[in-house]
Amino acid sequence: MRRTKLNKTYNPHEIEEKIIKKWEDKKLYSLKSSEKDPKYYILEMFPYPSGEPHMGHARNYTIGDVIARIISRKGYNVLHPIGFDAFGLPAENAAIKSGLHPSVSTMTNIDKMRKALKRMGMSYDFNDEVITSDPDYYKWTQWFFLLFYRMGLAEKKEAPVNWCNSCQTVLANEQVISGKCERCDSPVERRVLSQWFFKITKYAQRLLDDMELIKEGWPERVLTIQKNWIGRSEGAIVNFKLDGTGDINIPVFTTRPDTLFGVTFFILAPEHPLIDEIVEDEDYKKEIKKTRDIISRQSDIERGSAEVEKVGCFTGRYVINPLSGERVPVWIANYVLLEYGTGAIMAVPAHDERDFEFASKYGIPIKEVISPDGKEHPQISVPYTGEGIMVNSGVFSGIDSEKGKKEIISYLEKNNLGKFSINYKLKDWLISRQRYWGAPIPIIYCEKCGIVPVPEEDLPVILPYNVDFKPKGLSPLFYCEEFVNTKCPVCGSRARRETDTMDTFVCSSWYFLRYCSPHEDRRPFNPEEVDYWMPVDQYIGGIEHASMHLIYARFFTKVLYDGGLIKFKEPFIKYFPHGVVNLGGQKMSKSKGNIVSPSEIYNRFGADTLRLYILFMGPAGSPVDWSDSGVEGANRFLKRFWRLIVGNIELINSLKINNTVNNRSDSKTNTGVTDVKNDIKKLYENGELSNEEKELYRKLHRTIKKVTDDIMLRFNFNTAISAIMELVNLFHKYLDESINEEKNILLIKEVTEKLLILLSPITPFITEELWMMSGNAGSIHRVRWPDYDSEMAREETVTIVFQVNGKLRDRIDLAADTPEEELKELALSSEKVRKYIDGKQIIKEIVVPGKLVNIVVKDGNTS
Repeated sequence: MRRTKLNKTYNPHEIEEKIIKKWEDKKLYSLKSSEKDPKYYILEMFPYPSGEPHMGHARNYTIGDVIARIISRKGYNVLHPIGFDAFGLPAENAAIKSGLHPSVSTMTNIDKMRKALKRMGMSYDFNDEVITSDPDYYKWTQWFFLLFYRMGLAEKKEAPVNWCNSCQTVLANEQVISGKCERCDSPVERRVLSQWFFKITKYAQRLLDDMELIKEGWPERVLTIQKNWIGRSEGAIVNFKLDGTGDINIPVFTTRPDTLFGVTFFILAPEHPLIDEIVEDEDYKKEIKKTRDIISRQSDIERGSAEVEKVGCFTGRYVINPLSGERVPVWIANYVLLEYGTGAIMAVPAHDERDFEFASKYGIPIKEVISPDGKEHPQISVPYTGEGIMVNSGVFSGIDSEKGKKEIISYLEKNNLGKFSINYKLKDWLISRQRYWGAPIPIIYCEKCGIVPVPEEDLPVILPYNVDFKPKGLSPLFYCEEFVNTKCPVCGSRARRETDTMDTFVCSSWYFLRYCSPHEDRRPFNPEEVDYWMPVDQYIGGIEHASMHLIYARFFTKVLYDGGLIKFKEPFIKYFPHGVVNLGGQKMSKSKGNIVSPSEIYNRFGADTLRLYILFMGPAGSPVDWSDSGVEGANRFLKRFWRLIVGNIELINSLKINNTVNNRSDSKTNTGVTDVKNDIKKLYENGELSNEEKELYRKLHRTIKKVTDDIMLRFNFNTAISAIMELVNLFHKYLDESINEEKNILLIKEVTEKLLILLSPITPFITEELWMMSGNAGSIHRVRWPDYDSEMAREETVTIVFQVNGKLRDRIDLAADTPEEELKELALSSEKVRKYIDGKQIIKEIVVPGKLVNIVVKDGNTS
């Protein structure tokens, strides 16, 4: 092979431009090999094409790219696809801002992102990309809607919804953050609208049960977020009869039936339809209307917050406590939501903080029925919410409250007053959006036939182009007569199309299936390809999607499993949430003006510097703070690395020319990597290496093991890079100290080649160029990942304990000489530690080398 001319100056822009062209010409982006090889499907969450990639994108896709490059070189057939989540608010808002049509704006931004991803060296085959706004894709999104409809899982109903006046659309509960729209940060209000829902609540228990299938590969904190969002609770449905009527029962769900004797008032959600039926007095009606107006300006999140002032009014009606027979006044209050439970609660102020606050404000009696010590306490200054002994509870007094729950439920069931029940906080998934840029919902309304699904053969329902897409409250499609007016496919009469579009999360709930056969035109996916590739082996993306996209994708997969379309129950075997990139302690944000663009870095330093720094700046699963000096440091390392390898190439060439192959071995010099390795091993075993050479050779094997394990087992890219840097330093030391001595060409060649291979997934351009300059055939990215000699790589290990505020949280076996900084990073990235430090202020990290790391946090509950 003819060598590339040596250039002693590192010129990243010239190198990267040349290599990008080479990879495209030789189609080196695809990592697929043969179906005879074991498969590995690695996927990063695809981006919204609302502009150029941001630093979070750079981190997400670099992490996935490194894993994909290594696993493909370990003999796997790898699927590593890319696409664009092109529908929805982010893309539409970008279009409104630019003044371009969303289809034009979106494709322009996709082109920008595609070029940027190539520029950053990502190993994607863009011939197989998926774009959700393409009719060839959303045809099947609509097909899935019809499948859900046939299965009884898609329903249109009137319901209170979150409305963003700024975005002029409905938001799912998950898209409301602290009472504000997650996209524009505007206040969200409540409205009652007729909307389409997916009945995810039917799958609530399965979403919980099937966590057993993924618990080994998903972080515990993510599963905890999902468990809390689904919110399973056990208790009882209790029927309270409306006083003055013979047949109106109002059911409530309670997790504390043991407190029934302490009910001193009863609350209906302000939106509860029963209120308008049972309240007749005009004075009460006026007061209710005034209170409702106040509450309507609060979001569900605000109403449920412990900090928001409790607001309500008396309705003038009473219910009868089914156990005590007492008349209980009926109120409305802002902290009771129609969607949770039955939309009504029994209020026990002595044993619930919110009820206590409300009762204290409005002068409602407070009655103790659970005592921590079995004694009665006439004065209650704070509610007691724990378990204890039942008091003031009739025949149940004196019973342990846990036992009392069971006995009271049994009594209720025997007397037809209530029953055991399980409740979930999870609500049906609101998928209707009053926006233009989304997949049209494939439904037709006929005066004769009612709701009629669009026939499958008429899909896709094309989103029309000539529409004034700026939000108006009603969907922009409502004003497009050529779209709205149609014929009923059943009776042929004049009919109207549904004008709402689907939530973009519907599009992203099945895209991972489409990647398996992206050009399939007769079905949403080829089942044989899906059987081979799915489920995804490794999924990567932000933890902010734990209660939205990740739950929806799991739900979708279960529906398709029930529909017989797929053979697996969970879409992602493993999931890794990367940490956010901060600037000045805050998450990078265009709106806040604290942003560093990836293009700014790779245009100045090159993509390899960006990739190296984005992985080296801290544990991949933790938030990291951007540092300009850190970027410059990464660039200096690559320049130093360049000089080292170029110098070694020159040295190897000169030694060959002068025929000065190390005379301590009769082995024939061979440029093949495997032969060189075997020759060096023989020299090592025969005692023909100096102490410095033995140390370097052992360090090489330990580095191969550490880089492989840190990346593939622990996602600790930063410590893997540190290990490579340590090897580079030792290599420099060996070369510098042996300037006037005979050099071992085999060892130099072996360490040089292995260094290039180890660094190549992280910095693919510089290593590819140096590989070619070394005279090696083909691409370095097709060279098999190196093995290590386990005996040579063995290090003395010790068990390091990780503590939080002095309490044991995790332990790990590590090399005895592991540096303090690495010990800190390993402790901070431990999932078992993270659950006790997330969201808390870290005061200090105490390291006792070889023994423990103790993380001290402020105001943290570490019990």
